[in-house]
Amino acid sequence: MSSVKILVIDDDKEILFAMSAICEYQGWIPLTASSVDEGVEKFKQIKPDIVLMDYHLPKINGVQGVKMLKEISNNIPIIVLTIEENEKVAYEFMKAGASDFALKPIKALDIISRINVHLRLKETMENVNKSVNEYSKGISVETLEKIENYMSGLSDYISINNISKNTGLAYQTIHRYLQYMIDQGKVEVHQSYGKIGRPKQGYKLNSR
Repeated sequence: MSSVKILVIDDDKEILFAMSAICEYQGWIPLTASSVDEGVEKFKQIKPDIVLMDYHLPKINGVQGVKMLKEISNNIPIIVLTIEENEKVAYEFMKAGASDFALKPIKALDIISRINVHLRLKETMENVNKSVNEYSKGISVETLEKIENYMSGLSDYISINNISKNTGLAYQTIHRYLQYMIDQGKVEVHQSYGKIGRPKQGYKLNSR
């Protein structure tokens, strides 16, 4: 992805320099801001593909920053940069809408890997949304009922892998149909995490 734009919001000049160098090495376009206010303005103007947000920022912290960006656009992945190996901090960021965590000091291979993962997920979701918008072409009532019938017997959140395994449907198919069901208000999503920075999503039918 030669035109990928990465917005890095951090008040540490060394981090901004390091992330800019990593982005340039990968062929990405680095954009930097040293505060949430500056980051929000650049976010509005440039519409980046992904955001890296520090936790400890002047005036407005990273949690509030994530909320502010999510109010502008809910489709841009946000990776939090933090030295805090703290479950409470992780929970606050997940609740605010962060997509992932990267612990400082930053390791180039780790952050490159995380960025690539979320760029691929973003691309997948954009393709899914296109499919959802073409309901008559992309959504089969029979397949939809099969997924609903299976999930209706469950009280706990379940992963896409488990739904796929128990229905015999492909992972990509389950992912696409769940997105449609979420848009229709039929399914709710729950994010949990084991290791910090590795959130997992579970799905459950809404109570009727």
